[in-house]
Amino acid sequence: MNKPEKSEQFDLETLRRQISDAETRGDAYMHAGEKQQINPFARQIAEQFREGTYSPAIIIGQLRLLEFLTQFAIGLVTFYFAPGDGSDGMLMRAVVAAIVSALTVVALQLADTYSIPALRARVRYLPRVFVAFAIVFVLTTGIFSLFLSLSTATVASYAIWFIAGALFLVADRFLVAQGMRKWARNGIMERRAVIVGGGEPAKELIRLLEQQADNDIRICGIFDDRGEKRSPIMVAGYPKLGTVSELVEFVRMTRIDMLIIALPLSAEERIFELLKKLWVLPVDIRLAAHANRLRFRPRAYSHVGAVPMLDIFKKPIRDWDSVAKRAFDIFFATIALCLLWPIMVATAIAVKATSEGPVFFMQKRHGFNNEIINVFKFRSMYADMGDPTARAAVTKGDPRVTPVGRFIRKSSIDELPQLFNVLKGELSLVGPRPHAVLAQARDRAFVDIVDGYFARHRVKPGVTGWAQINGWRGEVDNDEKIKFRTAYDLYYIENWSLWFDLKILFLTPIRLLNTENAY
Repeated sequence: MNKPEKSEQFDLETLRRQISDAETRGDAYMHAGEKQQINPFARQIAEQFREGTYSPAIIIGQLRLLEFLTQFAIGLVTFYFAPGDGSDGMLMRAVVAAIVSALTVVALQLADTYSIPALRARVRYLPRVFVAFAIVFVLTTGIFSLFLSLSTATVASYAIWFIAGALFLVADRFLVAQGMRKWARNGIMERRAVIVGGGEPAKELIRLLEQQADNDIRICGIFDDRGEKRSPIMVAGYPKLGTVSELVEFVRMTRIDMLIIALPLSAEERIFELLKKLWVLPVDIRLAAHANRLRFRPRAYSHVGAVPMLDIFKKPIRDWDSVAKRAFDIFFATIALCLLWPIMVATAIAVKATSEGPVFFMQKRHGFNNEIINVFKFRSMYADMGDPTARAAVTKGDPRVTPVGRFIRKSSIDELPQLFNVLKGELSLVGPRPHAVLAQARDRAFVDIVDGYFARHRVKPGVTGWAQINGWRGEVDNDEKIKFRTAYDLYYIENWSLWFDLKILFLTPIRLLNTENAY
């Protein structure tokens, strides 16, 4: 298990002083909606983990697809050059090749040869791969012989396919093992974890993780609010990087996959306080259960190697779901641009012709994981009266809004340039609407009104969303409006599916006809 690299040796006394300063600052930043400043050493470590890693689930899925397509291609090539007696047509051979290839992938899955330990092993799992492949061929050849009356020559072509396919699988698995070992060494394919809580529980957990064979967990550091007497500055060779409030900002600066809480279940109140701060982050949150005497049903646990964990929160829209959502966004955003470009061109001409200033207006808003993004809109205010911060919300009859701006705001045409944000990957078509960085209701920041407000940012914000099609759009002039918006956004995150996105997308034009709250 790799430790985070350090470009220079850190000084324990300096680190103690930095963490003490953070503890003195407390949670004031969190309540005010400001960023918690992390200490220099934690920032130095964070710089090492800014780039993302390859998801094991994505790699395994790609390997399944590769092996299916390759076996299918080997079958077609074999049938073309060794057609047997030629009694069955090429279409029938293609169907047979597809069936055998699909069953091969299923058999390899059932034989547990798509697990990370199996893919990392060069030789140990090859007999299992070979046996699964052989069983598929024996069964399918026998069944096809009964129903299709295969000749000896055709069965021989199956044998050629089997030999070629087996040789490919051996070479394929050997190369994959080499690649995965290299990626693990280089940190390209690993799961990055932070330990929450120090002392003996954290030390025991780290030792257990380090003992796991083929471990893909990289511990990036430890965060704990307790003082050094109860939580030493170093635990099992890993430094304590700061407080839990600093952890929130640390995760937002990095690409962390998992937070592991190293506390006993009996520390219920402390765990609850930690979760109130941490659940807003787009990461897996797990409670280490290796030292707990209380035992649940086996399916209640997930495991890191053999170390049992209780899943508290799971990262939403992950792995192949995120790939599907990105494909959804690109496909429908492209269609929307192709259909709506005349309206966008006409709007640009109208904005330019009726008031001085640029056609587009760019505003800083909160994006995924609380990152700041620049969102495009058609300019709807007079250029000298614009408010990029959105500190002063637009109200009914607002003199800052131009006549053209009033129309495009009511019809939401001013939002159409955000389709370019979607293609850039900053926004999704459907998701919680991104709010301006300084947006507020009656001089109070949204984060001060709604507990867990930043949990909206666990997914990419969207051009439209579940809250908007349920009437929660426009001016936020009281606490209830932002509370309801946040509640609808959190419901969307917890219940996301492509069908849900599709429903919201197609309801959006209909619901936009209600312009009661849009100024």
